[in-house]
Amino acid sequence: MSSTTATAPATTAAARWLTPIELIALGAIWGASFLFMRIAAHDFGSFALVEVRLALGAIILLPFLWRAREQFQTAHWWKVAGIAAINSAIPFTLFAWAAQRAPAGIGAICNATAVMFTALIAFMFFGEQITRRRAIGLVIGFIGAAVLASGKTAGDRVWPAACAGILAAFMYGIGANLTRRHLSFAPPSAIAAATLLCGTIMLAPLAIATWPEVAIPTKSWLSAAMLGALCTGAAYLLFYRLIYRIGAPGASTVTYLIPLFGVLWAWVFLQEPLTPTMAIAGALILGGVGLSQKR
Repeated sequence: MSSTTATAPATTAAARWLTPIELIALGAIWGASFLFMRIAAHDFGSFALVEVRLALGAIILLPFLWRAREQFQTAHWWKVAGIAAINSAIPFTLFAWAAQRAPAGIGAICNATAVMFTALIAFMFFGEQITRRRAIGLVIGFIGAAVLASGKTAGDRVWPAACAGILAAFMYGIGANLTRRHLSFAPPSAIAAATLLCGTIMLAPLAIATWPEVAIPTKSWLSAAMLGALCTGAAYLLFYRLIYRIGAPGASTVTYLIPLFGVLWAWVFLQEPLTPTMAIAGALILGGVGLSQKR
């Protein structure tokens, strides 16, 4: 009894300082995914790069799927496959396509709109209530998305890449709602592994058909490996570790950090500037996300 009592405060104290460190680390890792896509997408192409990303992420998470394999019935796999397309294969490909046409910061900022799309879709199709405060937040955030799409970098318009990133975030919003309602039969880590595995299988024909005919540089291979192993596989493990400790709403606050790190890594490693349009759009989107969240 005394040993248990003495351990509890120590555990709570450890969680108190460990949680912000892990949230910052996760934001930095997911922010870096847009850097790695920017480096590798030109050499791999969208489908091949995403195939590598999905496959490596699935390999890292496979032990969790194996441990929960008895909870997956045949009917479940059809749902997993559909959500894998919506929540992984398609949005990953859209972001990879955008990375070939605009700075990494554009995709990172677009990614933040996923939180708003999740709330909007829950309201429109699943009957969840939306307060006036959250509605104002959604409007502000979407104004920010429009501002982002209207900008230029190096004299070139970024609206095609911004639209692709926003569409990817919209897919994330659909996937989040469907996952919460239809894939609660197994632990989240096993669900993540299953969706990545299904995405790998579905995207394989397109990846093979469009695989580059010329040798892919080592730099791009390393970026693809980091994108899959670190930014997908390891990041999911860290994300679910946070969910188990502080809950999904708390873990979702990492959304605020991803654009900041995405822009920072692009500036440090690729010398991509933060344009005034990106700064204004990012502030509007993150402000809208903040208002659209529950208190």
